[in-house]
Amino acid sequence: MPTEILMPALSPTMEEGTLAKWLVKEGDEVASGDILAEIETDKATMEFEAVDEGVIGKILVEAGTDGVKVNTPIAVLLADGESADDIGATPAKAPEAKADAGAEAAPAGGSDKPAPASAPPAPRADGKRIFASPLARRIAADKGLDLSQITGSGPHGRIVKADVEGATAAPKAAASAAAAPAAAAPATAKAAIATGPTADQVARMYEGRDYEELALDGMRKTVAARLTEAKQTIPHFYLRREVTLDALMKFRADLNRQLEPRGVKLSVNDFIIKASAMALQAVPGCNAVWAGDRMLRLKPSDVAVAVAVEGGLFTPVLKDAHLKSLSALSAEMKDLATRARNKKLAPHEYVGGSMAISNLGMFGIENFDAVINPPHGSILAVGAGIRKPVVDKDGAVTVATVMSMTLSVDHRVIDGALGAEFLKEVVAYLENPVTMLA
Repeated sequence: MPTEILMPALSPTMEEGTLAKWLVKEGDEVASGDILAEIETDKATMEFEAVDEGVIGKILVEAGTDGVKVNTPIAVLLADGESADDIGATPAKAPEAKADAGAEAAPAGGSDKPAPASAPPAPRADGKRIFASPLARRIAADKGLDLSQITGSGPHGRIVKADVEGATAAPKAAASAAAAPAAAAPATAKAAIATGPTADQVARMYEGRDYEELALDGMRKTVAARLTEAKQTIPHFYLRREVTLDALMKFRADLNRQLEPRGVKLSVNDFIIKASAMALQAVPGCNAVWAGDRMLRLKPSDVAVAVAVEGGLFTPVLKDAHLKSLSALSAEMKDLATRARNKKLAPHEYVGGSMAISNLGMFGIENFDAVINPPHGSILAVGAGIRKPVVDKDGAVTVATVMSMTLSVDHRVIDGALGAEFLKEVVAYLENPVTMLA
C-alpha cells in the first residue's frame, strides 16, 4: 500500500511550515537519507530527508505553499511493485518514527497538531489510561470536560487541542437549565481575559484610521506564544546589581592588543558570557531548569544568548561555556549570531541551556527586565556601561563606568538568596576579570 510522506516537525516549536522547494519530482527513485525538499520552519530553512526507499508517486503539496501543518501529507511514496494506480487506495501512514517525531515535538512548543484526516483512527485508551496532550488536558480541566467522552484525532487516537476546544461540558445532574447561562458567563470572561480582543474587535477600534495590516510569520507567532506562556505560567522575580567596568575595560583593551595579530577582538558581552558560565559552576543550584513536575540540574554551563533577527529573535546556546577560552567563546558567538541572522541554525544549536543573556547595552538601554525563555531558570538583562559619579571604598566621590544588570528568576527553580549569590559571583568575575583566566 502506498505510504504518505508527512510534513515533519523540524524544530521543537514548529507547528506549520512553508514547503519552499521540492528537490525531487514524481517518478523519481529515492533512498533513505536522500534530500526530498527544503522546508522553512519558524526558525530556519532546513532540508527534509527520506526515511524509506521507493518512488515518488505523487506530490500533494506544491512548492511555495505556506502554512502547511505538521503531519499533513505532502507526497506519496510507492514501494517496489506499486504503481500510481494504487494511490487511489487509502495510503498507509508514514513510518511511525517520523510521525511520532512530529507528535512528540508538540508539547515542547506548547502546541498540538491533529493527525492527517486520512489516517485511520486508532485506540485512544489502554485500560483506564486516556491518551491526551498536556495542553488538551489543561483546556479540558478549565472547561470541565470529561476526557473519556471525547474522541481523539491525534496520532494513535491521542486527544489534542482541537478536540477539546470545540467540545462542551455535559451539564451536571443537579444543575438546572436556568443556571447554565449564568455558569457559562465566568468562563467566557476568563477566556476573554486570557486571549484578549479578537482581530475584528481590534480592527473596529481603528475604523477610519490609516494603517497597514501585517500578517504574522512563523517566527513571530512562536515568539508571541512563548512569551505569553512565560509571563502567564512562570513566577518571575527580579534581582538587580550594578557592576563597575573600569578594570574590565582596561583588561579587555590589553587583551585585544595582544590578540589583534590573530584577528580576535573580544567584546564586553564575551566577558559576560564567561562570567555567567563560571558563576553557574560556583552556584550550581542556579544551573537548573523547570521540567513540569521536577527540576533538572545541569552539570555543564550551557549559556544561551539572545540575538535579534528580522521579525524576532534566536537564543543560540554556547555549550560548555565554562571550559572555553574568551577567544573561543568570542569566535563561536560571532558564528552563531551570523547564522542566526541568516536563519541557518540547526535546532540543536538553539535548544537547551539553563539560563540566557539579553544585552541591550549597545542600543543605549541602561536597564530593563527580560522575560524568561522556558524552560530556563533565569535570564540576565544587561544594560549599557554609563560614566557616573560613584563613592569608592575610601569614601571619596569619583567617576566610574557602571553597568546595570537585572536577573529575572523563575521562583519555582531558584530562590532569592540563591539568585543573589549567583549575581554576586557574576559581578565578582566582571570586576576582577583576570580571575576568568585562572
